[in-house]
Parts: sequence; structure tokens; C-alpha cells
Amino acid sequence: MTASPPRRQDPSGDLDGTAYGPGLTVGQVAERFGVTVRTLHHYDEIGLLIPSDRTSAGYRLYTHDDLARLRTIVVYRRLEFGLDEVRALLDDDAPVSNHLRRQRDVITARLGELTELVQAIDRALEKDMTNQPMTDDEMRTMFGDSFGEEYAAEAKDRWGDSAAWEQSASRTKHYTRADWEAVKAEQEAVNEAFAAAYDAGNPADSQTATAAAELHRASIERFYDCSYAMHCGLAEMYLEDPRFTATYEAVRPGLAQYVHDAIKANAERHP
Repeated sequence: MTASPPRRQDPSGDLDGTAYGPGLTVGQVAERFGVTVRTLHHYDEIGLLIPSDRTSAGYRLYTHDDLARLRTIVVYRRLEFGLDEVRALLDDDAPVSNHLRRQRDVITARLGELTELVQAIDRALEKDMTNQPMTDDEMRTMFGDSFGEEYAAEAKDRWGDSAAWEQSASRTKHYTRADWEAVKAEQEAVNEAFAAAYDAGNPADSQTATAAAELHRASIERFYDCSYAMHCGLAEMYLEDPRFTATYEAVRPGLAQYVHDAIKANAERHP
């Protein structure tokens, strides 16, 4: 009879210390918690999760306490907390119950937000069936603080006479709910690409970071033709305008500067 494959441990479940014997290797932990070996190595390198034991050959071994800490890290990361936030929360020596209550409060709050968003999507689906453009209220529901009349008015004042503005107005005039859903998903994917490169410690001029910058430029070209020179101009605005800076800082502290530098580095690759 062949042995059954090891059961993957649910990070939110109970951790029975007897199930792990003297400790788990990096590969075993990665399999049980659904994280990559590279992620575990990165957590070790930055001091977020340092395995407490080693084998006689020098390989990392994760103890029961290490796994309990990883469980908390995984849940916070699922809640989109930045690594610095997770470190600060774990290093305050709060009891596990405090972390669980905090996680529950965040999830409960998001459930309310998601319920409202689902209702807004249902209303918009009815309009999408008849190919009706989205209203400003529906745009605000989908994009939140990143959409507002003051932003639109300011953009028109700054660029209303430009070819880019005319292109954008022409291309988005008849955008339906499905079109804007695709825009939002694309923007989130770009931010995730930047954040992943940043979290992995890749420099802004690395292949990963500049690839994210190229995705960013491509997403802008959904609205208007965006040259590399124009893209660099936008990068400057992300640091000069505190509203744009705050948008990226909300994803990861320090990400605005990283995005700026990655866009510049990407432009240098396309003289």
C-alpha cells in the first residue's frame, strides 16, 4: 500500500505541535501553508520569520512556535497588510487572541464593503445588458477615492486641450460596466506586480520591476497613446502630487518612489 500524501494544513486552523515532531523543513512548511519556498527564504532574510532550529546538516527546521507565527503572517498577508505592518503587529508581543480579534474585525468590515460592491455590480449588470455607460455614482462605488468629480475637473483643466485628453474621452465615452471592470482588474494586477517585485527586494531597475512598469504603461494606453517620455512625466507626478503618492503608499509604504524609479528605468531600456 502506498503512503497517502501529506495533508495541507489550513493556516487558520489549529496547530497541533505533536503533528510536526522535531520540526518541519522549508519544503514541508511551504506545502502545508500554501506559500512558496522563496517566500519563506525571504521572510527569513528580512527577519520576519526565522526558523528556530536546524538539522545536523544545517537545513532550516520550523518549530511549533514558528508555525504559529507563520499562520498569523499568512492571515495578515491575505488581508493585504504590508510586510512592515505585519512585522510591527507581531513584534508588539500581543497575545494571539489580540491578533485574531484584529483579523476578525478587518474581515467583518470588508464583508460589509463587499456586500455593497456586489449590490452595485448587480445594479450595473442590468445597465450593461442594455449597453448603458456607467454613471458617476457607479464609478465611485467601483473605484472608491480614486474617482471623483474634482479629479475629473482638474484633469480637464490640466489636459483638456491635449491630444491625450481627446483620445481618452473618445475611447471611454461608451465604456460599459464590463469595460470598467476590466480597467479596474488591470490596475489591480499592475499594482500587484509592483508590490511583488518590491516585496521580493528586487531593485527598481530589475527585470521584474521594469516589466511591471511596462504593464503600467500598457494599461495607460487603454486610454491614450503613452510614450516613454510621457510615462516618465507621469512618474514625476506620482511623487509631486500627494494624492497619487498616497495611492501607492496605501499599497506598500515606499512603493510610490519604487514605481517612479521603475518607470524611469524602463524608459531607459527603450531609448
